[in-house]
Amino acid sequence: MKVHKTLTLFKLLFIFDGLDESRLSLEFTNRKIVSDITQTSSVNELVTNLIEGNLLPSALIWITTRPAAANQIPPKCVDRVTEVRGFTDAQKEEYFRMRFSEKELSRVISHIKKSKNLNVMCKIPVFCWITATILEYILSTDQRRELPKTLTDMYSYFLLVQTKRNKHKCQKEHETSAQELTDADREVLLKLGMLAFENLKNRNIIFYQEDLERCGLDVTEASVNSGVFTEIFKRECVIFQKPVYSFVHLSIQEFLAAVYTFHCYTNRKTEVLKEVLGEEYNETSLDIFLSKVMEKSLQCKNGTLNLFVRFLHGLTLESNQRLLVGLLSQTENNPEVIQKIINNLKEMRRSQIFPDRSINIFHCLIEMNDSSVFQEIQEFVKSETKLCEIHCSALTYMLQMSEEVLDELDLQKFNTSDEGRHRLIPAVSNCRKALLKACHLSETHCEIVASALKSDNSNLVELDMTGNKLQDSGLNILSAGLSSPDCRLETLRLESCWLSDISSLASALNSNPSHLKYLNLSYNILENSGVRHLCGFLKNPHCLLETLRLQRCSLSEISCDHLLPALQCNPSHLKHLDLSTNNLQDSGVKQLCVYLKTSDCRLETLRLWGCKLSETSCDYLFKALQSNTHLRELDLTLNNLQESHVKQLSELVDSPHHTLEVLKWKDP
Repeated sequence: MKVHKTLTLFKLLFIFDGLDESRLSLEFTNRKIVSDITQTSSVNELVTNLIEGNLLPSALIWITTRPAAANQIPPKCVDRVTEVRGFTDAQKEEYFRMRFSEKELSRVISHIKKSKNLNVMCKIPVFCWITATILEYILSTDQRRELPKTLTDMYSYFLLVQTKRNKHKCQKEHETSAQELTDADREVLLKLGMLAFENLKNRNIIFYQEDLERCGLDVTEASVNSGVFTEIFKRECVIFQKPVYSFVHLSIQEFLAAVYTFHCYTNRKTEVLKEVLGEEYNETSLDIFLSKVMEKSLQCKNGTLNLFVRFLHGLTLESNQRLLVGLLSQTENNPEVIQKIINNLKEMRRSQIFPDRSINIFHCLIEMNDSSVFQEIQEFVKSETKLCEIHCSALTYMLQMSEEVLDELDLQKFNTSDEGRHRLIPAVSNCRKALLKACHLSETHCEIVASALKSDNSNLVELDMTGNKLQDSGLNILSAGLSSPDCRLETLRLESCWLSDISSLASALNSNPSHLKYLNLSYNILENSGVRHLCGFLKNPHCLLETLRLQRCSLSEISCDHLLPALQCNPSHLKHLDLSTNNLQDSGVKQLCVYLKTSDCRLETLRLWGCKLSETSCDYLFKALQSNTHLRELDLTLNNLQESHVKQLSELVDSPHHTLEVLKWKDP
C-alpha cells in the first residue's frame, strides 16, 4: 500500500529503450485492461496498458525504436515523436578528423556527403567507427580503389578488413582471394551467421552459452583460432555473473544473417531456406527466391527483416561476392538475372504505391546500384496520384535519400491533405525549387526550411512561402537559414505572410547578399520602417538584387526617401521595381525620378498602379525618362489619370528613339 501511494504522488517516466529489439508481442486490440497497480499481470499487458494510459495515466512514456517498429503502437497513443539523431554533421566531421590525416580527410568527408545512404547512417556513432575502419584500410592499401557507396559494400569490406587486420596482413594487394580467409575464420563466420540468422526473426540480440553451442560455437576455441571473432562478437557478465553474448551492433547480426542465407542458397541447403520462406520453398532461380524473401519481409509489422533483406539484395552483386569469396560462391549474377531482380522490386513498389514499409524496396534498389529509381521518383512527384499521409512520409524519405536533386517541389500539386503536405516539407533539403504556397505552415516547418537553407550542400535556389501565416516569429526562424554563408537562394517570395517587422530578414540578407536576385514582400504591413531596414541590404555593394516587389505594404512617400539613397548607392543591378497600391503620392514619385536619372540606373520595369498619383507625377516621370535609356514598361493604372496627363509619356512610347515600349494608365 505504501508503494501504491508513492506511485500516485510522483509523476513517473518510463523509458523503453529499443522497441525494435524487444521480444514483447504488444497487443492493443484483444488485451486485458489493467488499471490497478496492485493487480498482477504479464509484462506484455503492463506495457500496453501503460502506453494506452489505462495504468498510471499521468506517467510519461519514452520509447526508442527504429521507425519501422513504431507501427506497433496505435497513432492515438502517440503525443509526440522525438528523433534522437546521434552525431550531427559537425560531430561526424570531428570524429573522422581524429582518424584521418588532413590529406585524407577531405576525400573521406566528400565521399560520405555524396553518398546520402552513408551520410544518414553515419549519424550512428558505431557506423562512423565501421566506416572509418574500412576507409582507413582502403586508403592505406590502394589510393586508387573506388570507395564503397552502399551498406552492403561497407559491411562486406568490414568483414574483410577484420579478418586481414587480425592476421596482420595489410599488404597492398588490390583484390582479396579465397586463400586469405583461413579455415578457422570461415568456420566461425558461418557459425556466427547461423546464430545471427536463427535469432533474427525473433529479434533476439542477447545470447547465452547454450545458444552458441546449438550453432556449434566453442567460445574459447573461436577466440584462439579466429581473430575476427572478438572483433564482431562481445562477451559480458551482467546477470548473476552468467556470461551473455551479442554482436557489436544489431546491423552486424543482420549482415551476417544475410551472408549465411546467401551461403545456404548457393549451397542448396533447403532446410535452412525453409525457415525463411516456409514449407512452400523449393529450389528456384535467384530472382524468384529474392522476390519471395521480400514478400515475407513486407509481412513483418515491425520491419524485423528490413535490413536483412537489404543486405541480401546487395550480396547479389559480383563485386560484393568477390570481396567475400571465401564465404560465398558465385551465383547466377548475369545481367539478365540482376535485371529481373530489379524489375521484381519495381513491380512490388508499383503494386502498393509508396506505403511506409515499401521504403525498404527503395533501399534494396539502391543496394543493387539501380539509378533509374531516382528518375521514377521524380516522375511520380509530377503525377496526380492520391496520397495518404503515410505515403507522403515515405515519398519524403525517398526524395531526401535520392542521389539526384529534385527540380521542383510544389506542394499544391500533390493530391493529399494539409497534413500530407506538411509531411512532404523535409524534402526541401533535396530540391532546387520549393513552392510551399498557402500550406498553413507553422514555426516548426520554418525550422525545417531554415535547416535546408543552411545545409552545407544546400541546393535550394527558389523558395515560395506565399500565403502562409508565418508572422514575424516564423520570419525570424527563416532568417537564420538565409544568413548562412551556405545559403544560395536566388528567389524568395513572402507575399501575404502577415509580416510587419522584417529587421531579421534585412539583417540576414545583408550578411549574405550576393545570391538573391528576386524578392517579393508584397501584401505585408511593412510600413516605412520595414523599407528602412531593407535599405541596408540594398546599399550593400555585393547586393545583386534584380527584382523587388513591395506591392500593398502600407508605404508612404517617406519610403521613397529611404529608397532613393539606397538605390543610388547600388543602381546598376535592379531591373524590376513594383511599389503598387502604396500611398506614395507625387512627392514619392519625385524621389524615384531622381533615381531614374542616375547614370547607372538599369531599371526596365516600374509599376506604380494605385499610388494616388496626379498629372504632376507624369511630368516628373517624363523629364526623368528623357535621360533614361533602359525603362521598357511603366504601369500607372488605378491613379485616375486622364489622356492629357500622360500625353508626353505616350509620345515616348511612339518614339523610335526611346526604349519605353509599354505604358499602362487606363483604369480597367
